[in-house]
Amino acid sequence: MAPSKRRPPAQVPEALATPEEDIALGPDEALDGVQDLNFREAQTALELCLAQLQASDLEVEAMATLHRRAQAYANHCLQLLEKVEQEVQIWDPERPEQPAQPYQP
Repeated sequence: MAPSKRRPPAQVPEALATPEEDIALGPDEALDGVQDLNFREAQTALELCLAQLQASDLEVEAMATLHRRAQAYANHCLQLLEKVEQEVQIWDPERPEQPAQPYQP
């Protein structure tokens, strides 16, 4: 079996990868910049939040802030996926003369 090649994780902007002691931000402050992330960055940030939630003995307020942040990253990922889904076109190779049709689940 060949060893798997893993890509290094995407870099999350420093403003979003805050250390544990900086977690207790206000609701709006915790979500600043989420919409500016690409899918890979938002996914990595979500994974970091989840790892912190699982591995840390956090105060309730910090846990709530991390949860809000993780939810914002998850929602952003979902929005990006939905946007891509709307752009996907279905082309039937059996009927090459017909134009591609938008994907509809």
